[in-house]
Amino acid sequence: MKKPSELMVGTLAASDDSDWLEWETLSREEVAQCNIFSVNKIVAANKSDRDKRGRFFSLSCGPWVNVIAVTHDRKLVMVEQYRHGIEDLTLEVPGGSIDDTDVDALAAAARELREETGCIAERWTLLGKNHPNPALQNNLCYTYLAEGVHCFEEPQFDGSGTERIRVRHVGLDEISSLIADGTVSHALVIVAFHFLALKRPDLISNILNSPSKSLLENMD
Repeated sequence: MKKPSELMVGTLAASDDSDWLEWETLSREEVAQCNIFSVNKIVAANKSDRDKRGRFFSLSCGPWVNVIAVTHDRKLVMVEQYRHGIEDLTLEVPGGSIDDTDVDALAAAARELREETGCIAERWTLLGKNHPNPALQNNLCYTYLAEGVHCFEEPQFDGSGTERIRVRHVGLDEISSLIADGTVSHALVIVAFHFLALKRPDLISNILNSPSKSLLENMD
């Protein structure tokens, strides 16, 4: 018996028609402006059945960056901060929004790393990019690897804003256990380390394959 995914692929290949999947936006209205994002009301029609219409809501957000920062002694420079969505502290990698003043995503990554941790890096590599939540959002998140990271100043928070961050140094060999036990629960941070495993297995494959640090073992 074929799996559902195989049946779907076969059907699509045979018909070569994906209009029944796609929708055409008929109108888009901004209904709320919330500083770092706006809320849009969208009216759309299905391409294969123009009488089938729906009302949808989406968030317009600017692009984001995340930084996996690794020191010479294989420590991760991570940040702990309060997230109002879950009303609790999270352990994350440095990151944030790409500002209009940033020339590109790499410049934003370097700025966020320095602002949040007081660190700079010797080498930068783009690991990948992904849609954080395509069901609701239109933006991309870029993930960078920063190597040869060293901290030369304390992060400066003058009290005029709401950002409060504590810098944490975590062993690279600890990250799979921290993901498995839920200490690291931010989906984009977990995606970042998946990109790292794909693009730089020399840094992380020994961790994932270690009997004592196996992600699957820690989830049992």
